[in-house]
Amino acid sequence: MIRRWNPWLVVAVLVALVMLAPLLALAWSALQGSAGLWSHLWTNVLPTALFNTTLLLLGVGALVMVLGTGSAWLVTAYAFPGRGVLGWALLLPLAVPTYIAAFAYLDVLHPLGPVQGLIRELLGYSSPREFRLPDIRHLAGCIVLLGFVLYPYVYLTTRALFMTQAAGLLEAARSLGATPLQVFWRVALPLARPAIAVGVALALLETLNDIGASEFLGVQTLTVSIYTTWVSRGDLAGAAQIALAMLVLVALLMALEKHGRRRQRYASVLRPRPMQPRQLRGGKAVLAFAAGMLPVLFGFLVPAAYLLWEALARWQEAGLSPQLLTALWNTLRVALLATVVAMVLGLTVAWALRLAQARRRSVLASAGSRIAMLGYAVPGTVLAIGLLVPAGALDALLSDVLVAAGGSARMLLMGSVAMLVLAYTLRFLAVSVGGVEAGLARIPVSLDQAAASLGERSGGMLRRVHLPLLRPALAAAALLVFVDTMKELSATLVLRPMNFETLATWLYAEAARGTYEEGAMAALLIVLAGLLPVILLARAGVAHGDSHGR
Repeated sequence: MIRRWNPWLVVAVLVALVMLAPLLALAWSALQGSAGLWSHLWTNVLPTALFNTTLLLLGVGALVMVLGTGSAWLVTAYAFPGRGVLGWALLLPLAVPTYIAAFAYLDVLHPLGPVQGLIRELLGYSSPREFRLPDIRHLAGCIVLLGFVLYPYVYLTTRALFMTQAAGLLEAARSLGATPLQVFWRVALPLARPAIAVGVALALLETLNDIGASEFLGVQTLTVSIYTTWVSRGDLAGAAQIALAMLVLVALLMALEKHGRRRQRYASVLRPRPMQPRQLRGGKAVLAFAAGMLPVLFGFLVPAAYLLWEALARWQEAGLSPQLLTALWNTLRVALLATVVAMVLGLTVAWALRLAQARRRSVLASAGSRIAMLGYAVPGTVLAIGLLVPAGALDALLSDVLVAAGGSARMLLMGSVAMLVLAYTLRFLAVSVGGVEAGLARIPVSLDQAAASLGERSGGMLRRVHLPLLRPALAAAALLVFVDTMKELSATLVLRPMNFETLATWLYAEAARGTYEEGAMAALLIVLAGLLPVILLARAGVAHGDSHGR
Protein backbone atom coordinates (compact mmCIF):
# COMPACT_ATOMS: atom_id res chain seq x y z
CA MET A 1 0.00 0.00 0.00
CA ILE A 2 1.39 3.39 -1.01
CA ARG A 3 1.22 5.98 1.75
CA ARG A 4 -0.25 9.27 0.56
CA TRP A 5 1.93 12.27 1.37
CA ASN A 6 0.48 14.90 3.64
CA PRO A 7 0.88 18.24 1.78
CA TRP A 8 1.04 20.13 5.09
CA LEU A 9 3.97 17.99 6.20
CA VAL A 10 5.73 18.45 2.86
CA VAL A 11 5.53 22.24 3.18
CA ALA A 12 6.71 22.07 6.80
CA VAL A 13 9.75 20.01 5.79
CA LEU A 14 10.54 22.45 2.97
CA VAL A 15 10.39 25.33 5.45
CA ALA A 16 12.82 23.47 7.72
CA LEU A 17 15.19 22.92 4.78
CA VAL A 18 15.08 26.62 3.91
CA MET A 19 15.93 27.38 7.53
CA LEU A 20 18.89 25.01 7.41
CA ALA A 21 20.19 26.39 4.10
CA PRO A 22 21.89 29.56 5.48
CA LEU A 23 23.47 27.62 8.34
CA LEU A 24 24.90 24.99 5.99
CA ALA A 25 26.00 27.72 3.59
CA LEU A 26 27.74 29.44 6.47
CA ALA A 27 29.79 26.35 7.22
CA TRP A 28 30.61 25.92 3.52
CA SER A 29 31.70 29.56 3.20
CA ALA A 30 33.91 29.27 6.26
CA LEU A 31 35.67 26.25 4.75
CA GLN A 32 36.47 28.28 1.62
CA GLY A 33 38.76 30.54 3.63
CA SER A 34 42.45 29.81 3.39
CA ALA A 35 44.55 28.58 6.29
CA GLY A 36 46.20 31.99 6.34
CA LEU A 37 42.83 33.66 6.84
CA TRP A 38 42.03 31.37 9.76
CA SER A 39 45.44 32.19 11.24
CA HIS A 40 44.85 35.94 10.82
CA LEU A 41 41.44 35.75 12.50
CA TRP A 42 42.69 33.67 15.41
CA THR A 43 45.61 36.04 15.93
CA ASN A 44 44.13 39.48 15.35
CA VAL A 45 40.33 39.37 15.49
CA LEU A 46 38.88 36.48 17.46
CA PRO A 47 40.85 36.82 20.72
CA THR A 48 39.64 40.36 21.40
CA ALA A 49 36.12 39.80 20.05
CA LEU A 50 35.68 36.50 21.88
CA PHE A 51 37.09 37.92 25.12
CA ASN A 52 34.80 40.97 24.97
CA THR A 53 31.77 38.87 24.04
CA THR A 54 32.40 36.41 26.86
CA LEU A 55 32.81 39.17 29.44
CA LEU A 56 29.72 40.91 28.07
CA LEU A 57 27.65 37.73 28.37
CA LEU A 58 28.89 37.03 31.89
CA GLY A 59 28.26 40.59 33.04
CA VAL A 60 24.84 40.92 31.43
CA GLY A 61 23.86 37.45 32.66
CA ALA A 62 24.73 38.31 36.25
CA LEU A 63 22.98 41.69 36.12
CA VAL A 64 19.74 40.46 34.52
CA MET A 65 19.67 37.59 37.01
CA VAL A 66 19.87 39.97 39.97
CA LEU A 67 17.47 42.58 38.57
CA GLY A 68 14.96 40.12 37.12
CA THR A 69 14.83 37.70 40.04
CA GLY A 70 14.89 40.45 42.67
CA SER A 71 12.08 42.45 41.08
CA ALA A 72 9.99 39.31 40.50
CA TRP A 73 10.31 38.30 44.16
CA LEU A 74 9.60 41.84 45.32
CA VAL A 75 6.25 42.20 43.53
CA THR A 76 5.21 38.60 44.30
CA ALA A 77 6.22 38.12 47.94
CA TYR A 78 5.38 41.60 49.30
CA ALA A 79 2.36 43.90 49.20
CA PHE A 80 2.85 47.68 49.28
CA PRO A 81 1.25 50.77 47.71
CA GLY A 82 2.04 50.89 43.99
CA ARG A 83 2.72 47.15 43.71
CA GLY A 84 0.08 46.72 40.98
CA VAL A 85 1.62 49.49 38.87
CA LEU A 86 5.09 48.11 39.42
CA GLY A 87 4.00 44.63 38.30
CA TRP A 88 3.43 45.80 34.70
CA ALA A 89 5.86 48.74 34.69
CA LEU A 90 8.77 46.34 35.12
CA LEU A 91 7.99 45.03 31.62
CA LEU A 92 8.39 48.42 29.94
CA PRO A 93 12.13 48.11 29.07
CA LEU A 94 11.12 45.37 26.61
CA ALA A 95 9.80 48.17 24.37
CA VAL A 96 13.27 49.75 24.09
CA PRO A 97 15.70 47.94 21.75
CA THR A 98 19.25 47.86 23.07
CA TYR A 99 20.62 50.05 20.28
CA ILE A 100 18.00 52.73 21.04
CA ALA A 101 18.89 52.71 24.74
CA ALA A 102 22.56 53.19 23.82
CA PHE A 103 21.62 55.94 21.35
CA ALA A 104 19.70 57.78 24.09
CA TYR A 105 22.25 57.42 26.88
CA LEU A 106 25.16 58.53 24.70
CA ASP A 107 23.47 61.92 24.37
CA VAL A 108 21.98 62.07 27.87
CA LEU A 109 25.38 61.37 29.49
CA HIS A 110 27.44 63.33 26.97
CA PRO A 111 29.84 65.87 28.58
CA LEU A 112 27.67 68.60 27.04
CA GLY A 113 24.43 66.74 27.80
CA PRO A 114 21.75 67.51 30.39
CA VAL A 115 22.96 65.25 33.20
CA GLN A 116 26.57 66.42 33.33
CA GLY A 117 25.47 70.01 32.72
CA LEU A 118 23.16 69.89 35.74
CA ILE A 119 25.84 68.30 37.94
CA ARG A 120 28.40 70.98 36.97
CA GLU A 121 25.87 73.70 37.69
CA LEU A 122 25.12 72.28 41.14
CA LEU A 123 28.82 71.90 41.94
CA GLY A 124 29.78 75.33 40.62
CA TYR A 125 31.84 74.22 37.60
CA SER A 126 31.59 76.10 34.32
CA SER A 127 32.97 73.72 31.68
CA PRO A 128 33.58 70.00 31.01
CA ARG A 129 37.31 70.64 31.38
CA GLU A 130 36.77 71.27 35.09
CA PHE A 131 34.46 68.32 35.74
CA ARG A 132 33.14 65.41 33.68
CA LEU A 133 31.79 61.96 34.46
CA PRO A 134 33.57 58.83 33.22
CA ASP A 135 32.80 57.93 29.62
CA ILE A 136 30.21 55.14 29.27
CA ARG A 137 31.73 53.96 25.99
CA HIS A 138 33.43 50.86 27.32
CA LEU A 139 32.61 47.27 28.26
CA ALA A 140 31.30 48.04 31.76
CA GLY A 141 28.96 50.71 30.39
CA CYS A 142 27.66 48.27 27.79
CA ILE A 143 27.03 45.60 30.45
CA VAL A 144 25.06 47.99 32.66
CA LEU A 145 23.02 49.35 29.78
CA LEU A 146 22.12 45.94 28.34
CA GLY A 147 21.36 44.58 31.81
CA PHE A 148 18.81 47.30 32.58
CA VAL A 149 17.11 46.80 29.20
CA LEU A 150 17.06 42.97 29.08
CA TYR A 151 16.23 42.02 32.70
CA PRO A 152 12.46 41.64 31.88
CA TYR A 153 13.20 38.27 30.24
CA VAL A 154 14.21 36.92 33.65
CA TYR A 155 11.46 38.89 35.40
CA LEU A 156 8.77 37.33 33.18
CA THR A 157 9.81 33.69 33.56
CA THR A 158 10.69 33.94 37.25
CA ARG A 159 7.59 35.85 38.34
CA ALA A 160 5.38 33.32 36.54
CA LEU A 161 7.02 30.57 38.59
CA PHE A 162 6.83 32.51 41.86
CA MET A 163 3.11 33.08 41.29
CA THR A 164 2.35 29.41 40.70
CA GLN A 165 4.76 27.48 42.88
CA ALA A 166 3.48 25.67 45.96
CA ALA A 167 2.88 28.21 48.72
CA GLY A 168 2.87 25.39 51.26
CA LEU A 169 6.64 25.02 50.99
CA LEU A 170 7.15 28.70 51.79
CA GLU A 171 4.68 28.60 54.67
CA ALA A 172 6.38 25.49 56.06
CA ALA A 173 9.72 27.30 55.99
CA ARG A 174 8.22 30.30 57.79
CA SER A 175 6.60 28.07 60.41
CA LEU A 176 10.03 26.56 61.12
CA GLY A 177 11.35 30.02 61.98
CA ALA A 178 13.00 30.94 58.70
CA THR A 179 13.42 34.65 58.10
CA PRO A 180 12.11 36.20 54.85
CA LEU A 181 15.66 36.24 53.49
CA GLN A 182 16.16 32.57 54.38
CA VAL A 183 12.84 31.66 52.73
CA PHE A 184 14.02 33.33 49.56
CA TRP A 185 17.55 31.84 49.52
CA ARG A 186 16.75 28.32 50.73
CA VAL A 187 13.31 27.64 49.24
CA ALA A 188 12.14 30.10 46.58
CA LEU A 189 15.44 30.58 44.75
CA PRO A 190 16.24 26.85 44.31
CA LEU A 191 12.71 26.30 42.97
CA ALA A 192 13.14 29.22 40.56
CA ARG A 193 16.49 28.15 39.10
CA PRO A 194 15.00 26.53 35.95
CA ALA A 195 12.93 29.65 35.20
CA ILE A 196 15.92 31.90 35.86
CA ALA A 197 18.06 29.81 33.50
CA VAL A 198 15.46 30.15 30.73
CA GLY A 199 15.17 33.93 31.21
CA VAL A 200 18.94 34.43 31.34
CA ALA A 201 19.42 32.36 28.17
CA LEU A 202 16.87 34.49 26.31
CA ALA A 203 18.50 37.71 27.52
CA LEU A 204 21.94 36.48 26.44
CA LEU A 205 20.65 35.51 23.00
CA GLU A 206 19.45 39.11 22.64
CA THR A 207 22.88 40.27 23.81
CA LEU A 208 24.56 38.19 21.12
CA ASN A 209 22.20 39.58 18.49
CA ASP A 210 22.94 43.19 19.49
CA ILE A 211 25.10 45.19 17.12
CA GLY A 212 24.06 48.82 17.64
CA ALA A 213 24.66 49.19 21.37
CA SER A 214 28.01 47.37 21.25
CA GLU A 215 29.24 49.44 18.30
CA PHE A 216 27.94 52.74 19.71
CA LEU A 217 29.72 52.02 23.01
CA GLY A 218 32.98 50.96 21.37
CA VAL A 219 32.91 47.27 22.32
CA GLN A 220 34.26 44.92 19.66
CA THR A 221 32.04 41.85 19.99
CA LEU A 222 31.74 38.88 17.64
CA THR A 223 28.63 40.43 16.07
CA VAL A 224 30.40 43.72 15.39
CA SER A 225 33.40 41.83 13.99
CA ILE A 226 31.19 39.86 11.59
CA TYR A 227 29.56 43.04 10.30
CA THR A 228 32.80 44.99 9.88
CA THR A 229 34.57 42.05 8.24
CA TRP A 230 31.85 41.82 5.60
CA VAL A 231 31.01 45.51 5.09
CA SER A 232 34.46 47.05 5.44
CA ARG A 233 36.59 44.32 3.86
CA GLY A 234 34.03 42.46 1.72
CA ASP A 235 35.43 39.23 3.17
CA LEU A 236 32.55 36.73 3.18
CA ALA A 237 34.72 33.76 4.16
CA GLY A 238 36.20 35.66 7.10
CA ALA A 239 32.77 36.83 8.26
CA ALA A 240 31.49 33.24 8.00
CA GLN A 241 34.39 31.94 10.08
CA ILE A 242 33.70 34.44 12.85
CA ALA A 243 30.00 33.55 12.62
CA LEU A 244 30.82 29.88 13.17
CA ALA A 245 32.68 30.78 16.37
CA MET A 246 29.61 32.74 17.42
CA LEU A 247 27.30 29.80 16.75
CA VAL A 248 29.22 27.82 19.36
CA LEU A 249 28.11 30.36 21.96
CA VAL A 250 24.56 30.19 20.60
CA ALA A 251 24.59 26.40 20.98
CA LEU A 252 25.76 26.71 24.58
CA LEU A 253 22.98 29.20 25.37
CA MET A 254 20.37 26.96 23.74
CA ALA A 255 21.64 24.06 25.83
CA LEU A 256 21.27 26.23 28.96
CA GLU A 257 17.70 27.13 27.98
CA LYS A 258 16.81 23.51 27.22
CA HIS A 259 18.32 22.38 30.51
CA GLY A 260 16.25 24.99 32.33
CA ARG A 261 13.02 23.86 30.68
CA ARG A 262 13.83 20.22 31.39
CA ARG A 263 13.99 20.94 35.12
CA GLN A 264 10.89 23.13 35.30
CA ARG A 265 8.78 20.18 36.34
CA TYR A 266 10.66 19.98 39.65
CA ALA A 267 9.15 23.30 40.67
CA SER A 268 5.62 21.96 41.09
CA VAL A 269 5.89 18.85 43.20
CA LEU A 270 2.96 19.94 45.34
CA ARG A 271 -0.42 21.23 44.21
CA PRO A 272 0.24 24.91 43.47
CA ARG A 273 -1.48 27.53 45.58
CA PRO A 274 -1.01 31.30 45.28
CA MET A 275 1.60 32.86 47.53
CA GLN A 276 0.21 35.24 50.15
CA PRO A 277 2.33 38.41 50.04
CA ARG A 278 3.61 40.00 53.25
CA GLN A 279 2.24 43.49 53.87
CA LEU A 280 4.80 46.32 54.02
CA ARG A 281 4.01 49.71 55.53
CA GLY A 282 5.72 53.00 56.15
CA GLY A 283 9.35 53.39 55.21
CA LYS A 284 9.70 49.75 54.12
CA ALA A 285 6.86 50.17 51.63
CA VAL A 286 8.40 53.34 50.21
CA LEU A 287 11.81 51.65 49.95
CA ALA A 288 10.30 48.61 48.23
CA PHE A 289 8.53 50.76 45.62
CA ALA A 290 11.68 52.83 45.03
CA ALA A 291 13.80 49.69 44.61
CA GLY A 292 11.30 48.26 42.13
CA MET A 293 11.14 51.47 40.11
CA LEU A 294 14.92 51.72 39.75
CA PRO A 295 15.17 49.25 36.80
CA VAL A 296 12.14 50.90 35.18
CA LEU A 297 13.73 54.33 35.54
CA PHE A 298 17.01 53.42 33.88
CA GLY A 299 15.64 50.80 31.47
CA PHE A 300 12.68 52.77 30.12
CA LEU A 301 11.78 56.14 31.64
CA VAL A 302 15.09 57.93 31.05
CA PRO A 303 15.58 56.88 27.39
CA ALA A 304 11.85 57.29 26.59
CA ALA A 305 11.71 60.76 28.16
CA TYR A 306 14.83 61.80 26.25
CA LEU A 307 13.44 60.54 22.95
CA LEU A 308 10.12 62.28 23.53
CA TRP A 309 11.84 65.58 24.39
CA GLU A 310 14.16 65.48 21.39
CA ALA A 311 11.41 64.35 19.02
CA LEU A 312 9.11 67.19 20.10
CA ALA A 313 11.95 69.69 19.69
CA ARG A 314 12.69 68.36 16.21
CA TRP A 315 8.99 68.40 15.32
CA GLN A 316 8.60 72.04 16.34
CA GLU A 317 11.75 73.03 14.47
CA ALA A 318 11.42 71.18 11.16
CA GLY A 319 8.56 68.68 11.33
CA LEU A 320 8.93 65.23 9.80
CA SER A 321 11.62 65.06 7.15
CA PRO A 322 10.75 63.36 3.82
CA GLN A 323 13.58 60.88 4.40
CA LEU A 324 12.11 59.83 7.75
CA LEU A 325 8.67 59.38 6.21
CA THR A 326 10.24 57.21 3.50
CA ALA A 327 12.02 55.14 6.16
CA LEU A 328 8.73 54.76 8.06
CA TRP A 329 6.94 53.59 4.90
CA ASN A 330 9.74 51.14 4.09
CA THR A 331 9.62 49.78 7.64
CA LEU A 332 5.85 49.30 7.66
CA ARG A 333 5.60 47.62 4.28
CA VAL A 334 8.53 45.26 4.82
CA ALA A 335 7.32 44.40 8.33
CA LEU A 336 3.80 43.74 7.00
CA LEU A 337 5.08 41.51 4.19
CA ALA A 338 7.32 39.55 6.57
CA THR A 339 4.49 39.18 9.09
CA VAL A 340 2.09 37.77 6.48
CA VAL A 341 4.66 35.29 5.17
CA ALA A 342 5.80 34.26 8.68
CA MET A 343 2.23 33.74 9.89
CA VAL A 344 1.25 31.65 6.85
CA LEU A 345 4.34 29.45 7.19
CA GLY A 346 4.02 29.29 10.97
CA LEU A 347 0.40 28.17 10.70
CA THR A 348 1.41 25.53 8.14
CA VAL A 349 4.21 24.12 10.29
CA ALA A 350 2.11 24.06 13.48
CA TRP A 351 -0.89 22.51 11.69
CA ALA A 352 1.31 19.83 10.11
CA LEU A 353 2.59 18.92 13.57
CA ARG A 354 -0.97 18.73 14.94
CA LEU A 355 -2.11 16.44 12.13
CA ALA A 356 0.97 14.23 12.49
CA GLN A 357 0.48 13.90 16.25
CA ALA A 358 -3.14 12.89 15.70
CA ARG A 359 -1.95 10.14 13.33
CA ARG A 360 0.88 9.15 15.68
CA ARG A 361 3.52 9.89 13.03
CA SER A 362 4.94 13.08 14.52
CA VAL A 363 8.70 12.41 14.36
CA LEU A 364 9.30 14.14 11.03
CA ALA A 365 6.79 16.93 11.75
CA SER A 366 8.25 17.54 15.20
CA ALA A 367 11.78 17.72 13.79
CA GLY A 368 10.61 20.13 11.09
CA SER A 369 8.89 22.31 13.68
CA ARG A 370 11.98 22.48 15.89
CA ILE A 371 14.27 23.27 12.94
CA ALA A 372 11.88 25.95 11.70
CA MET A 373 12.16 27.65 15.10
CA LEU A 374 15.97 27.83 15.02
CA GLY A 375 16.00 31.30 13.48
CA TYR A 376 15.18 33.14 16.68
CA ALA A 377 18.26 31.68 18.34
CA VAL A 378 20.57 32.62 15.47
CA PRO A 379 21.74 36.25 15.61
CA GLY A 380 20.50 38.39 12.74
CA THR A 381 23.99 39.14 11.45
CA VAL A 382 24.88 35.44 11.33
CA LEU A 383 21.64 34.56 9.55
CA ALA A 384 22.16 37.37 7.03
CA ILE A 385 25.73 36.29 6.22
CA GLY A 386 24.51 32.71 5.78
CA LEU A 387 21.80 33.83 3.35
CA LEU A 388 24.26 35.58 1.06
CA VAL A 389 25.68 32.34 -0.39
CA PRO A 390 22.45 30.53 -1.40
CA ALA A 391 20.94 33.84 -2.58
CA GLY A 392 24.01 34.53 -4.72
CA ALA A 393 23.89 31.01 -6.22
CA LEU A 394 20.17 31.33 -6.96
CA ASP A 395 20.75 34.76 -8.51
CA ALA A 396 23.42 33.31 -10.80
CA LEU A 397 21.04 30.54 -11.89
CA LEU A 398 18.18 32.96 -12.56
CA SER A 399 20.53 35.28 -14.42
CA ASP A 400 21.60 32.43 -16.70
CA VAL A 401 17.94 31.65 -17.38
CA LEU A 402 17.28 35.30 -18.27
CA VAL A 403 20.25 35.38 -20.64
CA ALA A 404 19.14 32.14 -22.28
CA ALA A 405 15.68 33.64 -22.77
CA GLY A 406 17.18 36.65 -24.55
CA GLY A 407 17.23 39.03 -21.60
CA SER A 408 20.11 40.70 -19.79
CA ALA A 409 21.91 39.36 -16.74
CA ARG A 410 20.90 40.96 -13.46
CA MET A 411 20.60 40.22 -9.75
CA LEU A 412 17.05 39.55 -8.64
CA LEU A 413 17.49 38.57 -4.99
CA MET A 414 20.69 40.15 -3.70
CA GLY A 415 20.03 43.66 -2.47
CA SER A 416 16.26 43.32 -2.83
CA VAL A 417 13.30 43.74 -0.50
CA ALA A 418 12.57 40.03 -1.02
CA MET A 419 15.86 39.17 0.74
CA LEU A 420 14.87 41.30 3.71
CA VAL A 421 11.46 39.63 3.89
CA LEU A 422 13.11 36.19 3.73
CA ALA A 423 15.58 37.07 6.49
CA TYR A 424 12.86 38.50 8.72
CA THR A 425 10.66 35.46 8.10
CA LEU A 426 13.38 32.99 9.04
CA ARG A 427 14.47 35.10 12.01
CA PHE A 428 11.01 35.39 13.57
CA LEU A 429 9.31 32.24 12.33
CA ALA A 430 9.75 30.79 15.82
CA VAL A 431 7.45 33.48 17.21
CA SER A 432 4.78 32.56 14.67
CA VAL A 433 5.09 28.79 15.14
CA GLY A 434 5.17 29.10 18.92
CA GLY A 435 2.12 31.34 19.01
CA VAL A 436 0.08 29.07 16.75
CA GLU A 437 1.14 25.92 18.63
CA ALA A 438 0.10 27.54 21.91
CA GLY A 439 -3.28 28.41 20.40
CA LEU A 440 -3.79 24.92 18.99
CA ALA A 441 -2.91 23.38 22.35
CA ARG A 442 -6.00 25.07 23.84
CA ILE A 443 -8.33 23.51 21.25
CA PRO A 444 -9.55 20.02 22.29
CA VAL A 445 -8.57 17.15 19.98
CA SER A 446 -12.19 16.01 20.18
CA LEU A 447 -13.10 18.83 17.77
CA ASP A 448 -10.68 17.39 15.21
CA GLN A 449 -12.18 13.94 15.65
CA ALA A 450 -15.71 15.25 15.32
CA ALA A 451 -14.88 17.15 12.14
CA ALA A 452 -13.10 14.11 10.67
CA SER A 453 -16.08 11.88 11.47
CA LEU A 454 -18.24 14.26 9.44
CA GLY A 455 -15.94 13.82 6.42
CA GLU A 456 -14.08 17.12 6.74
CA ARG A 457 -10.58 17.12 5.27
CA SER A 458 -7.61 18.71 7.00
CA GLY A 459 -7.80 21.94 5.01
CA GLY A 460 -11.49 22.40 5.64
CA MET A 461 -11.04 21.49 9.28
CA LEU A 462 -8.43 24.22 9.67
CA ARG A 463 -10.47 26.80 7.79
CA ARG A 464 -13.91 26.15 9.30
CA VAL A 465 -13.12 24.92 12.82
CA HIS A 466 -9.70 26.00 14.00
CA LEU A 467 -9.07 29.38 12.37
CA PRO A 468 -12.02 31.07 14.11
CA LEU A 469 -10.79 29.71 17.45
CA LEU A 470 -7.19 30.68 16.68
CA ARG A 471 -7.88 34.36 15.98
CA PRO A 472 -6.63 35.69 19.36
CA ALA A 473 -3.44 33.58 19.18
CA LEU A 474 -2.85 34.53 15.55
CA ALA A 475 -3.35 38.23 16.28
CA ALA A 476 -0.94 38.16 19.23
CA ALA A 477 1.73 36.24 17.29
CA ALA A 478 1.35 38.53 14.26
CA LEU A 479 1.77 41.60 16.47
CA LEU A 480 4.97 40.19 17.99
CA VAL A 481 6.41 39.33 14.56
CA PHE A 482 5.49 42.78 13.20
CA VAL A 483 7.11 44.66 16.08
CA ASP A 484 10.22 42.44 16.12
CA THR A 485 10.62 43.06 12.40
CA MET A 486 10.33 46.82 12.89
CA LYS A 487 13.10 46.71 15.50
CA GLU A 488 15.49 44.36 13.66
CA LEU A 489 18.77 46.10 12.87
CA SER A 490 21.59 43.60 12.40
CA ALA A 491 20.13 41.59 9.50
CA THR A 492 18.81 44.77 7.86
CA LEU A 493 22.26 46.38 7.82
CA VAL A 494 23.70 43.44 5.89
CA LEU A 495 20.86 42.71 3.43
CA ARG A 496 19.03 45.97 2.72
CA PRO A 497 18.96 47.31 -0.84
CA MET A 498 21.02 50.31 -1.80
CA ASN A 499 19.52 53.62 -0.60
CA PHE A 500 16.85 51.71 1.33
CA GLU A 501 16.39 52.88 4.90
CA THR A 502 14.18 51.51 7.65
CA LEU A 503 13.61 53.29 10.94
CA ALA A 504 16.31 51.14 12.55
CA THR A 505 18.94 51.81 9.88
CA TRP A 506 17.99 55.50 9.75
CA LEU A 507 18.64 55.72 13.49
CA TYR A 508 21.90 53.79 13.12
CA ALA A 509 23.12 56.18 10.42
CA GLU A 510 22.15 59.27 12.42
CA ALA A 511 23.93 57.96 15.51
CA ALA A 512 27.04 57.22 13.45
CA ARG A 513 27.00 60.83 12.26
CA GLY A 514 26.31 62.15 15.76
CA THR A 515 23.06 63.87 14.74
CA TYR A 516 20.95 62.67 17.65
CA GLU A 517 18.08 65.09 17.04
CA GLU A 518 17.39 63.55 13.61
CA GLY A 519 17.41 60.01 14.97
CA ALA A 520 15.22 60.68 18.01
CA MET A 521 11.97 60.65 16.04
CA ALA A 522 12.79 57.31 14.39
CA ALA A 523 13.75 55.86 17.77
CA LEU A 524 10.53 57.14 19.38
CA LEU A 525 8.42 55.53 16.65
CA ILE A 526 10.14 52.18 17.23
CA VAL A 527 9.63 52.43 21.01
CA LEU A 528 5.94 53.30 20.57
CA ALA A 529 5.51 50.24 18.36
CA GLY A 530 7.37 48.14 20.92
CA LEU A 531 4.92 49.18 23.62
CA LEU A 532 2.09 47.25 21.94
CA PRO A 533 3.30 43.70 22.78
CA VAL A 534 4.38 44.92 26.21
CA ILE A 535 0.81 46.04 26.88
CA LEU A 536 -0.42 42.59 25.81
CA LEU A 537 2.09 40.93 28.15
CA ALA A 538 1.10 43.23 31.00
CA ARG A 539 -2.61 42.51 30.51
CA ALA A 540 -1.94 38.78 30.39
CA GLY A 541 0.17 39.03 33.53
CA VAL A 542 -2.49 41.00 35.39
CA ALA A 543 -5.18 38.54 34.36
CA HIS A 544 -2.95 35.64 35.42
CA GLY A 545 -2.34 37.24 38.78
CA ASP A 546 -6.04 37.96 39.33
CA SER A 547 -6.98 34.39 38.50
CA HIS A 548 -4.60 33.12 41.16
CA GLY A 549 -5.71 35.70 43.65
CA ARG A 550 -9.35 34.61 43.60
